[in-house]
Amino acid sequence: MELNVYIAECGLGKGVFAKRAIPKGDEFLALDGEIISFEEVRKRGEAEGNPIQIEDDQYLDVVSPGVYLNHSCNPNTGIVRDRILIALRDIAAEEEVRIDYSTTMQENSWTMECRCGDKACRGIITDFRLMPEEIQRKYLDLSIVQNFICRSNTSKRQYVEFNNFIDETV
Repeated sequence: MELNVYIAECGLGKGVFAKRAIPKGDEFLALDGEIISFEEVRKRGEAEGNPIQIEDDQYLDVVSPGVYLNHSCNPNTGIVRDRILIALRDIAAEEEVRIDYSTTMQENSWTMECRCGDKACRGIITDFRLMPEEIQRKYLDLSIVQNFICRSNTSKRQYVEFNNFIDETV
């Protein structure tokens, strides 16, 4: 996959920016890094590790350029197949590329004050399951939630839908 992004200074320190216009639906960056456990994430700490959760106890310790992806509560990109960035809308050349960190988190361990500045800002970045249900549904429908979260969420949704069906028919 050709490197379609570059790293530059932004209001949050450094960020990832599009080298060229990226059309909606385009897969344009593969995240790379060492696969580590939650225990290793905790050992490395925030100063030494840059993990995104890819399974219940597996994390991808992301390296450059992905390590410079900033969060947005209204992202222009999402992660598919656990490590591939896809444009959620057309992204202009020179525009900062942002993801919603919550689409990769289901651990009850980490939160962060949000500074994305979007009018839809949730104020705090936390686990997927703690986001408003309408946002969860939107992200699940877009298929930009890590596979392990989708599996647990699909099971939960099927259980709720089944019980609602039973309640309606009784």
